[in-house]
Parts: sequence; structure tokens; C-alpha cells
Amino acid sequence: TMYIGEVLNDLNQRWEIQFKGAGKTPFSRSADGRKVLRSSLREFLCSEAMFHLGVPTTRAGSCVVSTDTVVRDVLYDGHPINEKCTVILRIAPTFLRFGSFEIFKSMDRITSRLGPSVGKADILKQMLGYIKTRFFTDLPGQAVEDGTFKEDVVVDMYREIMERTANLVAHWQTVGFCHGVLNTDNMSIIGLTIDYGPYGFMETFDPGFICNGSDKGGRYSYEAQPAICKWNIKKLGEMFALVVSKEKLDFVLESWDQVYQKEYEKMMRNKLGLLSEQPSDSDLYSKLFETMRETHSDFTTTFLLLQQSDLIDSFQVEEVVERLITNTLSLDDAKKTLKPTYSKTDCIALMKIVQQFSSGSSSGFNPLSMYGIEVESVLRDYQIHQDLEKFDKISSEQWNLQCRDKWREWLHLYKTRIDLDSQNSNITEYKETRSKVQQQSNPVVVPRNHILQRAIDRAELGDYSLARRLLEVFERPYEAPPEQWLAERDIGDKGACTVT
Repeated sequence: TMYIGEVLNDLNQRWEIQFKGAGKTPFSRSADGRKVLRSSLREFLCSEAMFHLGVPTTRAGSCVVSTDTVVRDVLYDGHPINEKCTVILRIAPTFLRFGSFEIFKSMDRITSRLGPSVGKADILKQMLGYIKTRFFTDLPGQAVEDGTFKEDVVVDMYREIMERTANLVAHWQTVGFCHGVLNTDNMSIIGLTIDYGPYGFMETFDPGFICNGSDKGGRYSYEAQPAICKWNIKKLGEMFALVVSKEKLDFVLESWDQVYQKEYEKMMRNKLGLLSEQPSDSDLYSKLFETMRETHSDFTTTFLLLQQSDLIDSFQVEEVVERLITNTLSLDDAKKTLKPTYSKTDCIALMKIVQQFSSGSSSGFNPLSMYGIEVESVLRDYQIHQDLEKFDKISSEQWNLQCRDKWREWLHLYKTRIDLDSQNSNITEYKETRSKVQQQSNPVVVPRNHILQRAIDRAELGDYSLARRLLEVFERPYEAPPEQWLAERDIGDKGACTVT
């Protein structure tokens, strides 16, 4: 990445601009510093799509393709090819990350590495003062006033960073977005989605969805995103704690779950068209996602079908079930999505080891890690083998009936909740408000991998027309595009991207 500078526009907004893929800099590691067309187009289109979905994100100003090429082994399979060099212009108020503060990190007891500015509290205070003055102007006070360091101001800023990050992850979860590489270096200090690498939008709902082919343990899976972001906030707090009370920062972190859950449930209510809040709502959402998982339903389309169904005036459960069944995979296609890493025999043996070391004095110790095997991957594979066993015992007709039963059961819960939501309301006004909220919360189009790949394939042949068309479509994600395939899922595609 090459930092170009700052621009102050006519609205008095400050924007940092940088090149990604422009070649080596004095800070480059061993690689050539170049970005290729494939990964550049993915970042360009997705960052703009996220902005128009309403998700906080960095922006892409331009995508410029060169006649120069570099060699890349796309699938890491020993078959390198020449790919066109491309430069992305990134735009954001700041590109400071959590990892930017790790220059103050003390020596790691495992790697023996330490930050280049370890022990330099004066520089840390200067950085905290800078981000407070530039990016948290709505908060009262300054981190440094008249030469005096204000601890409570920094604690308030930490709370704001925590809340922005929690709200960001809630956005991701409710549009089915999986980042793929959520280390501290890919976490924005102002709560933006940053660094689009092996990301993926979920198609068939799977809480363990992994979009990064190299993430064998599922550390950055869809369901793990809230927890790993909380962990990253904790790591940022450890750097702040070099000059601020650790107890005060830990107290702030304790409210993460509450902040995240509040925002997540608000967005889920909007997606389901619920205008009031009830204590049982989280149970309704959990049962919805469980039904989606068990029926192998598409994430995005499920909410659209529910939005388009009449659940008030003339509710006919069988009509709605019939709609939702079109969104479930056939038995054969469902089997295709279940791809275990380990054989059934190996998985059973590994599970015995996991169970042995998951209780008693050995709890928390993973002997499999010495062989590069993550407990999460074993548990995931065990569930896959159980699902495959169940599938082998039923026919396609039985599968279809099971899916219908599961949706019928959940729809009755949903209908009951809507009746409660609408009681004592003017039904006409309630329906209008509900419809408007859902239409603003359920995108018709998201950047599915198979859609992006079509644009990439054409662009590599010199035809950028589809990329331009996709940009137009992604700028209006809540409107139905004329091209039906733009809103269709790619059956059997788990969305994993092995390389960026």
C-alpha cells in the first residue's frame, strides 16, 4: 500500500487516499507489491456494494489496469500464470487500524518479537491525541489538554471504538458477509470494513461458513466474527492500557455483548418487518436460522421471500411454504455442499481425542494443534458426517417433506409474532410501514462470488462492460435488476476464495 496524502473537500470532509498494488515501498516485505486484476476488481466492486448496502466501509475511487503482468499461482497448485497488474485507489477518512498501535507491543513470549516503539508512552499519547482530534470530534474533551493527558477522554474514545465495531459486525451478520481475515491489522480504528481479501457473501446458510480457503480451523468463520472482533477490541485495549487504567478499559469491554446484540436484533427486526420489540425475538431469530441451516436455504433470498409473502390479510401457510421450498436445495444438491476435510473414520478418531481433552484438568489443551489440526474443524466435520448419514437414509421425497414441515413450524411462530406486533395498529398504516422497513433492509443483490467471477473472466479478456454493469447494479442493491441471474445463487458454491 502506498499512502498518497489527504484531501479536504468542499464539505470540509477529510479523506485519505492510497494506492494498493502500486509496487514496492521501503516498507514492503518479500513480495513484489503488485495487485492483480482478479483481486482488484473484487475489492473495487465489493467496497462500493457495501457502501450502498449501508455498511460502513472504505471506498474505491478507481481501478486501473496495466499492460504489465506478474506471475501468480492462483490455486496454489503448482500451475502459475501471468496476470495483469492493477492498481486500486482506496479512499477513507483514515486507514489507521488496531494493528497500528501494536508498534508499542512488548516482547511476545512465543515469537520473541516486540514493537519498534515499545516503551515510548509519549508517542502513544501523541497518537491517541491525534485520533481523538481528527476522528472523534463528537466526544467532549481532548486526549491531551495544555500538556496534560486526559485518561477519561481516551476511555470514552475506546468505548466509541468498541460500539462502532460491534455495530459494524452486526451489519455484516445481517447481510451474510464474511470478511475472511479478521486480524488486528484488518480492523479499522473508526469502525469501517477494511481490506477486502478472501471475503464472501453467504449463499446456502451455514453458520460455520468459511470464505477463506486457508482458514482451516474456522477462526474467521461467519459465526465466529462477533467473538473475534471482540477479541481484537481487547487487544487494542491492551495497547491503550499502557497509558490508561486497564480496569476502566476492561469495564468498557464488558458491554460488548449487549451493544452488539442490541444492534443485531434491531436489524433483524427490520429484516422481518417487526416494528416492536419483544423478549422472545432472539428465540425467533435463532429458530429461523436453524430452519435455514436444516433446509439448506439461501441467506439473501429467504428474507426476500418472507418480505414478499402476505402474512397479515390472507395468510395461507401452504402458499408461503411453497415459496420457501423453491429456495431450498434438493437432496442431491444439499449433499454437494457438505464437504468434510477428514474421512468419517478419521473424524471419529479425532473426536475421541477432542472429547478426552475437553474436560477435567486437560480442558483447553489441544494436542491436535501440534499437527495443525483445529478443534473447530473436527467438530464441523463431525456435524457434516452426521448430516450425510441422515441424508443417506432418506429419499428426495422425504427430504422435501421434512423441509416443508420445518418451514411450516417456523412460519406459525412468525405469524403469531406479527399478530402481536400489529395489534392495536391501523392495519393499512402498519402494512405500509412494515413493507417500507423491509424493502430498506433486505437487499435483492449482493456480490456473490459467481457473479464477480463472470465479470473477472470478461475483464481478463479486455471486456469491462459487465464490471461496469455490476457497479450500476450494486449501487441500487435494494432494487430488482433486469438480469435475473444477478440475484440467483450458485448451487454447490461454498464461497471459499483460496487466494486474493
